[in-house]
Amino acid sequence: MALNNDLYLRALRREPTERTPVWLMRQAGRYLPEYRKVRAQAGDFMTLASTPEMACEVTIQPLERFPLDAAIIFSDILTIPDAMGLDLYFVQGEGPRFKHPITDARQIEQLPIPEAEDLQYVMDAISLTTQTLAGRVPLIGFAGSPWTLLTYMIENGGSKTYAKSKALLYKSPELAHQLLDKLAQSIIKYLIGQIQSGASAVQVFDSWGGVLSPADFQQFSLRYMQQIVSGLQQAGFGDTPVVLFSKGANQSLEALSHTGCHGLGVDWTIDIDVAQQLTGGRVALQGNLDPATLYAPDDHIRAAVKKVLDAYGHQAGHVFNLGHGMQPDMQPEKVAVLVDAVRELSARS
Repeated sequence: MALNNDLYLRALRREPTERTPVWLMRQAGRYLPEYRKVRAQAGDFMTLASTPEMACEVTIQPLERFPLDAAIIFSDILTIPDAMGLDLYFVQGEGPRFKHPITDARQIEQLPIPEAEDLQYVMDAISLTTQTLAGRVPLIGFAGSPWTLLTYMIENGGSKTYAKSKALLYKSPELAHQLLDKLAQSIIKYLIGQIQSGASAVQVFDSWGGVLSPADFQQFSLRYMQQIVSGLQQAGFGDTPVVLFSKGANQSLEALSHTGCHGLGVDWTIDIDVAQQLTGGRVALQGNLDPATLYAPDDHIRAAVKKVLDAYGHQAGHVFNLGHGMQPDMQPEKVAVLVDAVRELSARS
């Protein structure tokens, strides 16, 4: 389907754009009253995420408010562990949990590698959303990285120390590699299914890459994101832009830029011009405003947007985004200020 607005895809391919495209991580979500209404109708998160009509509706909601340059499918990174049989559920105020978290080697050995059709509700949501967008903007598909999924599967939720996950790496590295390889294979199938269902680009969220030392990051995270990028290329999907986002792993940006991905997400703990120097123009960069800026007065938001745009400069290959996701207590009016500032201040004369 021809796109009316392909700025995001052009930026990822480092082609010239009339202005810097903008979208925001977690742009569909709890800060929007219209999202909260649909969420209440669904009753629980998984019903919302696994009902294609509802997932489509909340994916498109932010585009009805703001002139964003991409939509990202409403889903969760933990759909793959759920399809592997861990049985995902959400505890109010505490986040994700599994009824069958990984506790022993036998579980890892017996884990299946799901096919895309095992997550058909995600494919149906992408297909419906692509049809509903009708070329308005590209739709982004996504998955969690193998390392990040491993942490949730071992810790049974989020963690401050990742002690169980790191213990697995150090005590039983062969088991860790077995699990990471199974996850990488699953993610390749999953992302191919998303592309075939209509996603114009895909992003891999390595949310906890930054908790690893640089050497461990190379072995237990980067290696498997490389496997995903190479797997998509080998399957004939190398033209579909892939963005890797490793939060907190700025020391590995150069290594990430050599994976063959099209773009890298950059968090707010590094200046984007420094990230440019580290990556040598090999990839597009996405980011990297501190999300907390959205709590600031309007003039501060505009000044912070300008600072990021000026730091990146006039070269091709910048997608404006936050350095991480929106928070539930942020105000939609502040998002409007941010998006308008990006559009105005990045316009090429």
